[in-house]
Amino acid sequence: MSRKLILWLPFALTAALFVAFLAGLSNSPEKVIASQMVGQPLPDFVAAPAFPDQPGAASASFRDGRPRLLNVFASWCVPCVQEIPMLMQLKAAGAEVVGIAVHDNSADLTRFLASNGNPYTAIGLDENGKAQIALGSAGVPETFVVDGKGTIIYQHIGVVTDADKEKLLAMLGVTR
Repeated sequence: MSRKLILWLPFALTAALFVAFLAGLSNSPEKVIASQMVGQPLPDFVAAPAFPDQPGAASASFRDGRPRLLNVFASWCVPCVQEIPMLMQLKAAGAEVVGIAVHDNSADLTRFLASNGNPYTAIGLDENGKAQIALGSAGVPETFVVDGKGTIIYQHIGVVTDADKEKLLAMLGVTR
């Protein structure tokens, strides 16, 4: 082999590995893994009330005939801050949003909601992450659409955006 080829070979291999890495990061629809929770009953969980004047979150409360959103979030989560304005819009449009605050505490939640707004009709405090694990949720934010019988009909991983708004409202049966 020529000396130039030997000198350039490590750079070429590094560049090829970098391109392969970037290709692996792409989020094409063929690579999105379908949720195993969709179509399943909401797993049993109870998350104690985050505040004395609000109810907590429990799977049994989702079987009352009213569809709603179940939002898994945390006060320390930067994307959750970005999501709050959209959750406020969904609430204003008639959607009921129940929150589960993961690995959090009431004092931090109070500051978070005072700064960003409170779209939640109830917030359960999931200090040890057991409710999150029961839901099959690995991160925050994550939002589930639960029908009035307690069945998960949709799971959204990541920040809910304006592009998701009409779809979520339609799933909840909210007409404007």
